[in-house]
Amino acid sequence: MRTARFTLDPAFTVGEVNPRLFGSFVEHLGRCVYTGIFEPDHPTADAEGLRTDVLDLVRELGVTAVRYPGGNFVSGYKWEDSVGPVEDRPRRLDLAWRSTETNRFGLSEYIAFLKKVGPQAEPMMAVNLGTRGVAEALELQEYANHPSGTTLSDLRVEHGDKDPFDIRMWCLGNEMDGPWQTGHKTAEEYGRIAAETARAMRQIDPGVELVACGSSGQSMETFAEWEATVLKETYDLVDYISLHAYYEPLDGDVDSFLASAVDMESFIENVVATCDHIGARLKSKKKIDLSFDEWNVWYLSRTEAQVSALDWPEAPRLLEDNYSVTDAVVFGSLLIALLRHADRVTVACLAQLVNVIAPIMTEPGGPAWRQTTFFPFAQASKYGRGEVLDVRVDSPTYETKKYGEADLLHATAVRAEDGTVTVFAVNRSRTEPLPLDVALSGLYLTSVVEHSALADADPDARNTLAEPERVTPHTVDGTALDDGRLSAVLEPLSWNVIRLA
Repeated sequence: MRTARFTLDPAFTVGEVNPRLFGSFVEHLGRCVYTGIFEPDHPTADAEGLRTDVLDLVRELGVTAVRYPGGNFVSGYKWEDSVGPVEDRPRRLDLAWRSTETNRFGLSEYIAFLKKVGPQAEPMMAVNLGTRGVAEALELQEYANHPSGTTLSDLRVEHGDKDPFDIRMWCLGNEMDGPWQTGHKTAEEYGRIAAETARAMRQIDPGVELVACGSSGQSMETFAEWEATVLKETYDLVDYISLHAYYEPLDGDVDSFLASAVDMESFIENVVATCDHIGARLKSKKKIDLSFDEWNVWYLSRTEAQVSALDWPEAPRLLEDNYSVTDAVVFGSLLIALLRHADRVTVACLAQLVNVIAPIMTEPGGPAWRQTTFFPFAQASKYGRGEVLDVRVDSPTYETKKYGEADLLHATAVRAEDGTVTVFAVNRSRTEPLPLDVALSGLYLTSVVEHSALADADPDARNTLAEPERVTPHTVDGTALDDGRLSAVLEPLSWNVIRLA
């Protein structure tokens, strides 16, 4: 096997990693909320009904911004249903997931959850621009953020929350380009209501950060034209445009699945090009950043049958994908793609946090455990803080049906404030180890602190209720740093974290 190579030099960088890159997503979907983060009768539940075993895992995961309450759910959401005495909250039909929403967990509980996760956990609230509009968004903003002295802010105080929630980031709807979305709109219709909502919200608080809906995927028929039309209306009013992408192996094509990040990076670069084109047309010096606020491995092809079979249950078992080692390697590669574009992707939300296509699984009344995808996210959040170095790989390649020729090596590196460097690397080969040679220029590093890998002789190995620790990262021996060169061997089908000091 030919050696994969690249050079690291602090003179060549991508940009600083925004901590919001390690965000996640809590939607009222399946068991993400109920029996996920919130289960009052659970043995570990605290006084507010939050599962403390899950809180511990969320902290370990290193999650920052948490998007809420959807997702498709938000397009039928009435925020008023989710506040005030729990016993007075109405039960509603959720059209998005054919479920019954009890509203036992609502806005105040969401903020309380974030506070218990820790100060790094920041709210990212979506407003309903599907079945509602400007007035309801303003009412929610006033209830959540205004200190006191108005009907809605005083109502929040009456409900037991004296201090404002101080929500800085707001999503202007969700996937409004999708025909599946309740209240789906054309780009012109959505661009207009998004602009009107943004303008009004800034009248209350000019400092809010607003995310306009981009395309729900690069494969959408309206992709790029949608972004261009929406941004013509909203460019000076919003800070971000959203991207959503999910990946799964289709028709048994694992090789293309392993190269999913090729599509993700193309998606990012095409949206950046569209944003900058509109900025140029408007003669604006402003740069629109990207909020990749839904991403993951998701076996989406199974979902339609699951949802259509439902008859309005409460918190059904939906989208509970159990992730393999192969899934975790692809997942790690998607993280690498986000880091490689940290100059423009400044918010990203792993969808979702618990049970629903999630890194954390729970059993009602029982344990919580880490999926295989938990480990790449936790390691990236812990060691991926600092400045991303520009990595241009010279790698052996392989052929894929979907993306053509793809590199076997996918990699990035982050230099921390203290000068240490962490290399994140994936070997996409399913059968062969990949020798790696990295030249270090201008980096005063002398030792390998750790080389950790997630890999297994069984690529289908996974963590389950019966075997919650079947797959965990392990230490790789033999990785060396000598005379300014790093040498390592990446196991077949592996996610690698190499820390240098």
